[in-house]
Amino acid sequence: MENLEHFLTQVWFVILALFLFLYVMLDGFDLGVGILSLTSSDEERRSILMTSLGNVWDANETWLVLMGGALFGAFPLAYGTILNALYIPIFGMIFGLIFRAVAFEFREHSTNKVFWNLAFGVGSFTAALFQGFALGSVLEGIAVDEAGHFVGSIWDWLDWRSLLVALTLIQGYVLIGSTYLILKTDGELQNTHYRTAKLAAITTLIGAVLITIVTPVVYENARAKLFHQPEVYIFALIPALGIVLVGLLLRSLNRKAEVTPLIWTILLFLLTFVGLGLVVFPYIIPPDITIYQAAAAPSALVFMIIFIGFLIPIMLFYNIYNYIVFRGKVSGVHYTE
Repeated sequence: MENLEHFLTQVWFVILALFLFLYVMLDGFDLGVGILSLTSSDEERRSILMTSLGNVWDANETWLVLMGGALFGAFPLAYGTILNALYIPIFGMIFGLIFRAVAFEFREHSTNKVFWNLAFGVGSFTAALFQGFALGSVLEGIAVDEAGHFVGSIWDWLDWRSLLVALTLIQGYVLIGSTYLILKTDGELQNTHYRTAKLAAITTLIGAVLITIVTPVVYENARAKLFHQPEVYIFALIPALGIVLVGLLLRSLNRKAEVTPLIWTILLFLLTFVGLGLVVFPYIIPPDITIYQAAAAPSALVFMIIFIGFLIPIMLFYNIYNYIVFRGKVSGVHYTE
């Protein structure tokens, strides 16, 4: 029975990781495009960027809602503790997502689009920034008591280490947003995003290298795990593969490929998630609370698997069908202010 409970808990850890990966990958390019819209030189270019998202962006955020619900049902202790510890960054993320959603809709019907353009870009940047602070804080560790309840300060999430993670995540979003726009645009606008993708690839790599160096130096638990035999060979392989993927990405950008830059970027995100998952496991509230301590009752986990088992294929089908229907290039529209 204990083996079954452990198995169910591990399955839910993988499911949550899948939901988080799908959200970061899909809504990541939305946020990246929103951040890039702040640098657009005219209304026509900005309109192309917005149009490229028009039919897909709201479906992408569904994975965040599903992940929050699954965390609440499968790991209620972690849900309560993480929300308590990260109240400010989570509120900031939600504010940014709401602000950009309102701006997206209002911009469409506005005659003067300047304010709503700025609101969409700033909302995207705000959501990405606070997501990075939340991720960095969880990886750094949350102060809890023996029962797993948060006992730290409301500002524990704000330090230079979480800022480094946040800035690196923003660059990752700009990277995947740029490679998405390479696929959806052509001409001079496409050339612009070849350049932004190259810059974002380099800055993301620099951030990832710094995080890789800082993690074992600063965090004793991570250091013990990273240099433990035989896991050390696996952890050494991940950065090496990451550098290879960045090299392949830069080569595809130099060759002006349209599809492969996005593929290499998605593989980079996947490799990063695998690495983070291996570092964190089996903790869900590092460095004290494991997934086994925070898990709900086995009956609840089984019930949720049955429910989610029907829901995941439907959502995946909807996302895939959505992208197939709205594939192809986005054409420009001339505006007169």
